[in-house]
Amino acid sequence: MLELFDEDFDSMELAEGALMLNKAVNPETEKKWAENELERLFSEAEQALFHEVDEKQKFEAFLRLFYQEWGFQGDKDAYFNSNNAFMDKVLERRKGIPVSLGALLLYLGRKLGFPIEGVTFPTQFIVKLSWHGEKPQYINPFNGEYVSLHTLTSWLIGQEGPLATLKSKDLDAADNPTVIGRWLALLKSSLLREERYTLALQCSNLALTFVPDDPYEIRDRGYIYQQLDCHQIATLDFQYFVDQCPDDPASELLKNQISAMNKTAVVIH
Repeated sequence: MLELFDEDFDSMELAEGALMLNKAVNPETEKKWAENELERLFSEAEQALFHEVDEKQKFEAFLRLFYQEWGFQGDKDAYFNSNNAFMDKVLERRKGIPVSLGALLLYLGRKLGFPIEGVTFPTQFIVKLSWHGEKPQYINPFNGEYVSLHTLTSWLIGQEGPLATLKSKDLDAADNPTVIGRWLALLKSSLLREERYTLALQCSNLALTFVPDDPYEIRDRGYIYQQLDCHQIATLDFQYFVDQCPDDPASELLKNQISAMNKTAVVIH
């Protein structure tokens, strides 16, 4: 599993890296099927767009194909469902969240020759379209609609407060390792919400290959072990956090947790 992070994520498309991540978290991920489906969609797009000579019109036709004919859409009813972060499920259900739908747009769009990049905007993942000699345009992968700089500023104000301002770095192209790291955190959060603790533990262990001594990730892993009734290991993780972050408000709560677990029988799995 840990060999995942020996891979060079910048040498592959984001969707490919996400599939590798998904497989490392859940071995039941249909990685091969998803790869074949991506290639099938690409071939279908090539045929559907073959007659388009103008590149801009071709890109608009690509968006219509993706969102209207193929029916990909943002999952408005269950945004935080972990299916939206597993690429095989996104391809199967035709539903996702900005980063998973954006990864599909990037994979197919770049293979079709369009000048698009992914951006980890502070509020959500977006896609940047940069025609030669023109100002960039931005697309919300959740619905395929263009978003103006004014709208992006409004999103930022909604998240950070009325004094928030749009900075150029907010619109820089993202590198794949950064996106994969955030994807992993999002996936872990979804699995925790669904109480799928064994898979969440896989996420936590993978995250700790990025930052082995991160006390907050170790604290989260301790919580997962606690839910799995592995109290002895949970105690060690909680104690590490308390030692590293004694002034954090969570430390007092964790001290009580450690004390309570020390009084219970140790369950070994």
